[in-house]
Amino acid sequence: MAEAESAASRIAIVGAGPAGLALALLAAQRLPQAQVTLFDARPATHDVAADPRTLALALGSVQLLRRLQAWPEAAAQPITEVHVSQRPPAIGWRPGAAPEVWLRAADEGVEMLGAVLSYGTLVAPLQRAWHACCEAAPARLVSRMGTPVAGLKPLGGDGGGHTGVEVDAGIVEVFDLAVVAEGGVFADQSRKALTHDYRQTAWVGQLVLEGGNRGLAIERFTPSGPLALLPLPAADAPAGTRRAALVWCVAADDDPVATLADGERIVLLNALLPEPAGRVVAITPLKAFALGLNAETTLVRGRTVRIGNAAQTLHPVAGQGLNLGLRDAFALVDALRRAPTVDAALRRIEWARTPDRWSMMAATDFLARSFTWRWPGLALARGGALSLLNSITPAKSLLARQMMFGRR
Repeated sequence: MAEAESAASRIAIVGAGPAGLALALLAAQRLPQAQVTLFDARPATHDVAADPRTLALALGSVQLLRRLQAWPEAAAQPITEVHVSQRPPAIGWRPGAAPEVWLRAADEGVEMLGAVLSYGTLVAPLQRAWHACCEAAPARLVSRMGTPVAGLKPLGGDGGGHTGVEVDAGIVEVFDLAVVAEGGVFADQSRKALTHDYRQTAWVGQLVLEGGNRGLAIERFTPSGPLALLPLPAADAPAGTRRAALVWCVAADDDPVATLADGERIVLLNALLPEPAGRVVAITPLKAFALGLNAETTLVRGRTVRIGNAAQTLHPVAGQGLNLGLRDAFALVDALRRAPTVDAALRRIEWARTPDRWSMMAATDFLARSFTWRWPGLALARGGALSLLNSITPAKSLLARQMMFGRR
């Protein structure tokens, strides 16, 4: 262990989002001999707490952040139930076999399946914890907020050995290992080795609903694409109502949402959502994002590792993007602790993350593409599969465990 820590004595992390900050904290705690430098273009004075974007975290991610003492317990809304469903086809459906799956925390013997909170609510305590670590160990831990990274350069005759981090004014700083943890949305990213434009748009905003369980998350398969509701913390919700984040995926070339007024969107949502979701009574302005798959086939190139959205940007149908990134971070630090050399650690991380990454990419890609297929009987088959899964308790439990903790 000491040899691995010595070999990876200088680690650069590029990107101070949730995955990058979690990685920095993990490295600070579990690699006590390593010098860790965190770079981000965002200045330290920027009020990241005000960022309202919604994040969904699986239970495994919540547990990791608790161990880092950076989980804002009071500000998060636990997910206690997940309802996955499809409207029954007009013909050919067997009465009494609802095309739905219920996943419940109580059935799995856990307090929650996951939790929902805003981006700023999560990142702010992570950033505070990181800055506190830097103040406690300034010779070992360095925060370079407000310092954009222009590029990474492999140093060494074989393309490995070290990585040069190019910062402002063309200055190149040398590290034993560089980890890219920057995210961004699909439309703004440079294209990676594996890419596909789903020609789908995600309309994102918030709803106010009457009825339904406060801890209920909804995944509804519609003819245009998946429609998801994530429960939000109760603050500011009118009496007798609850708030939920909306992710409404539709075909970009035949968008049924773009031209509708808010009142018309409410009517359409109430027609599409299942009864357990409750009734939509209010909606915020919606923002649109293009959806696609953009992924690297390998996490490691020389002495550079990519994690999170820098490694794989997925369709939001399963809500697993950030969870994959946090599992990447944990596995990388674990590999650096256990392997005898840095290169051995990088081989270990590539091997260890392959099943989880590729199974999740394959599952989300299949579901996203399936909404563009117009095969006769496809909706009937998908509904039948949901109904069958709901009747097989071990299979439901396996699905719930994989969504909470990833593939192990």
